[in-house]
Amino acid sequence: MTLAAAAQRSRSSRAPVTQRPGLILAFLCVVQSMVYLDVTIVNVALPSIQHSLDMADGDLQFVVTAYGTVLGGFLLLGGRLADTLGRRRLLRTGMVLFGAASLAAGIAQDPGVMISARAVQGLGAALTAPAALSTLTTTFSEGAARNKALGIWGALAGVASVLGVLLGGLLTQGPGWRWVFFINVPIALFAVLAAPYVLPESRLPEAKRRFDAAGAVSLTAGLLLLIYTLDEAVTAGWTTARTIGGLAGAAVLLAAFAAVELRAEAPLLPLRIFRLPALRTANIATVLMLGAMVTLFFFASLFMQQVLGYDALHTGFAYVPLALAVVVGAGLASGLVAKVPPTPVLVVGLALATAGLLLLARLPVSAAYAGGLLPPFLLVGVGLGMSFVPLQIAAATGVPDDLAGTAAGLINTSQEAGGAVGVAVTSTVAFTHIAHAHAATLPAARAAGFHAAFTVGACFALAALLLSAALLPRTRP
Repeated sequence: MTLAAAAQRSRSSRAPVTQRPGLILAFLCVVQSMVYLDVTIVNVALPSIQHSLDMADGDLQFVVTAYGTVLGGFLLLGGRLADTLGRRRLLRTGMVLFGAASLAAGIAQDPGVMISARAVQGLGAALTAPAALSTLTTTFSEGAARNKALGIWGALAGVASVLGVLLGGLLTQGPGWRWVFFINVPIALFAVLAAPYVLPESRLPEAKRRFDAAGAVSLTAGLLLLIYTLDEAVTAGWTTARTIGGLAGAAVLLAAFAAVELRAEAPLLPLRIFRLPALRTANIATVLMLGAMVTLFFFASLFMQQVLGYDALHTGFAYVPLALAVVVGAGLASGLVAKVPPTPVLVVGLALATAGLLLLARLPVSAAYAGGLLPPFLLVGVGLGMSFVPLQIAAATGVPDDLAGTAAGLINTSQEAGGAVGVAVTSTVAFTHIAHAHAATLPAARAAGFHAAFTVGACFALAALLLSAALLPRTRP
């Protein structure tokens, strides 16, 4: 080996970035917050996008669902690729795709380009999210350090989801809806350029870098079809051939995936990971909790605008206390999990979220903000903040480093699946109630439907609470 090669190897073998865990955490939080932000930031801009691009009513939903469907469908594949190809490498690849697609969406002049760009954004996010989370869990060792890092992570993820609505309103009514997408470009460029100086590279040993192509195809196709069908069931109807066929096709593909994994030498999703009781329970509880969370954001926005008469900007600002409550809840949880086991913290958080959703289910059509909306917003915000942290901790508990990306992809997939299931079920209940309501006015009929949706969301949160209390292993602080 030459002296130059030896020096290069010495430089690459040193990991100065691992001595700066705070910098790594800050970088990962910025990247992940952008992914969460883009789930909600576009919602407020939809009417402006529709008018500018002359989009049909039926096509407008695809601006949202193209992103969420591709994101949910590719997350597990992204997690396994991060373990196999390198977590930093995949994060940078995802950011390149995300930034380029954001630029394409921002300059789009027709609906086809917009929807295609949103799908590529979802793919970029699906590569980035599990790579970022698995980098965090492999950088911070299991215990107090990781719990504190996940507390900050959970707080910023929740805040980014809420602030997306506010930022979307500000940008849409300010420089214009295109800046909802343009804002991502410099952040993505920064992430791509800075990652080699901030993040360590980590991956499986070369001998274990085999790839399960059959598993990747069957799983990704099954998840894409499942999430797309759930999104479409609201408008297509649950008893139509389109919905039944989509759900049946997804079931066949996912069953084929399970059969492939039992025989694969290097499975995409090693089924032994489900032997970890904390991970297994945390993922099921996450599906239920995200069903409640998406119900809150989706129907609270509709309630404020279609019942209380708020405009988009007023609606965005109404979410600010909720965002702050999420930060407070996550901060409380981060401190508490160092002193008490995570399960009681999670149970209290889910109880608060359930109570807040039940209060929203009783809002009158003339509700004032301070006395009507604010108290349940604060309850749900603190509750969700307290729930994010212990669920993330449980989902990473006992996971070996070689499966960190897979576990990260799994918990992110559970979040996307929970959101899709939550919107599908609660929207069906809400709009059925509205159609059959015998109220004197349209706002009153809508309020009755939205009340039903909040009640279903509370049932999701309560189910997550009972499941966690019964099945989540009792661990030490």
